[in-house]
Amino acid sequence: MGLNPIIIGIAGGTGSGKSTLANNIRKEFDNNITMLSHDYYYKSHSELSFDERKKLNFDHPNAFDTFLLIEHLNKLKNGEVIQRPNYSFVKHIREKQTVEVVPKKVIIVDGILIFENKELRNMMDIKIFVDTDADIRFIRRLTRDVRDRGRTLESVIEQYKTTVKPMHEEFVEPSKKHADIIVPEGGYNHVALNMIIEKIRSII
Repeated sequence: MGLNPIIIGIAGGTGSGKSTLANNIRKEFDNNITMLSHDYYYKSHSELSFDERKKLNFDHPNAFDTFLLIEHLNKLKNGEVIQRPNYSFVKHIREKQTVEVVPKKVIIVDGILIFENKELRNMMDIKIFVDTDADIRFIRRLTRDVRDRGRTLESVIEQYKTTVKPMHEEFVEPSKKHADIIVPEGGYNHVALNMIIEKIRSII
């Protein structure tokens, strides 16, 4: 029998503060929350070499296996345990081992393009778009990719100019119109955070 959980979508551009907002919500509800990121569902492209994979457009909707994410969300809604992909941002490929995810009362899904797909966004009870200044987002992405993902300064800048910024303008920004709530500055907006937490409490 399904749990009939609440599904909360948190979208926004790269470096907008989606993860910070999601983690701050999780702290409030602890064991009642399951977290899923669209980033886990990047297509693997194991048929390509590492150098070829590095050149892929990771900011286009086609870069993601969104249908698998939808399938996994339906399973979680039905109370089933899933084995989600484990994607390496250093090697640009899915690892062989998966990660077990158990269903909870609240499921948070975050990602830059989760509102772009109609079937996916229609599964969400609350849709939040984190709206942060482009300069701040770029600085955060640059810091993260160099520190955590083994990237060079030059490669991050080149990727931002060629795919990240154009895809944001084509797909991410227009998806904002589907949001129920728009949060400036993401997880650092404590007024919005408290309102979202109270809304979740009232539902569960």
